[in-house]
Amino acid sequence: MANVTVMGAGSWGTTLAKVFADAGNDVRLWVRREELADTIARERRNTDYLPDIALPESIVPTTVPADALSDADIVVLAVPSQTLRENLSAWRDVVPPGATLVSISKGVEQQTLKRMSEVVIEVSGAEPERVAVLSGPNLAREIAEEQPSATVIACPNEERAKQVQMAVATGYLRPYTNTDVIGAEIGGACKNVIALACGMASGKGMGNNTMATIITRGLAEITRLGVALGADPRTLPGLAGLGDLVATCSSTLSRNRTFGYRLGQGGSMEEARAAAHGQVAEGVISSHSIYQLAQRHGVDMPITQAVYGVCHKHVAVDEMIVALMGRSKKSEVH
Repeated sequence: MANVTVMGAGSWGTTLAKVFADAGNDVRLWVRREELADTIARERRNTDYLPDIALPESIVPTTVPADALSDADIVVLAVPSQTLRENLSAWRDVVPPGATLVSISKGVEQQTLKRMSEVVIEVSGAEPERVAVLSGPNLAREIAEEQPSATVIACPNEERAKQVQMAVATGYLRPYTNTDVIGAEIGGACKNVIALACGMASGKGMGNNTMATIITRGLAEITRLGVALGADPRTLPGLAGLGDLVATCSSTLSRNRTFGYRLGQGGSMEEARAAAHGQVAEGVISSHSIYQLAQRHGVDMPITQAVYGVCHKHVAVDEMIVALMGRSKKSEVH
């Protein structure tokens, strides 16, 4: 099989390390903190993020990037989207020149409005054909518990996509391939923003009709942005678009939905952050950059704009709902 390195030991990075190991690969897991690396090596558990999930013996934790990356065939970049540039800049000199770089971060960089694969290419100097994206309805805990799920490996080089597909396929995770990196990334980044809106609505006590409306109209605006950026429109109704959107908007495991729920209950941004154990949901950050990206390309994204207003312009959730419902009437297909 392959030598796989996962750079980042959060819940999703640790889960993917387990998946690759269960698929029969040799896996090294880069861990930022020495004490956590020691715990994983000794107890075979990530006590910070997945304390009740047993990790295979074939996962080797290390805090030394050069040791983690040595001879890697596949490098999974599992750090938050807004820190990817800084981290990869520190690692690029020890990344094997022929390795496939797999981005699993879902977001748009704030300062540059670049997608994560664009950041990887710019910082690493890798050819676009070496850079893949893994995305889909992939709530980390459910996959760590080996509940059946599927994902998408998007890469311009179909052969590399197939190599990652083979390396990550297990009895509980079914990977599909796609060559549309733009569509996979836009779907993954934007769904976090729509999930915040669903959480806000749920926090206000709204039911299934409202959720279905937000998800469906959210998919419509995600598709508009994706197509404007060059995505294949067929990608967005698939796993990396609709699949990811439904999972993130519906599950209580979703940090974005949970963050929005607290805001909908009347909580402040600080209170929502406290409820999320001091972390800001990715969709809060992405709502700003995605709204700017939509403005740059002249794409109408009313739900994203509304979430941006709540998270960055002090608009009340009630005002957001009134504004969305009061928009001018139009055809559903336009």
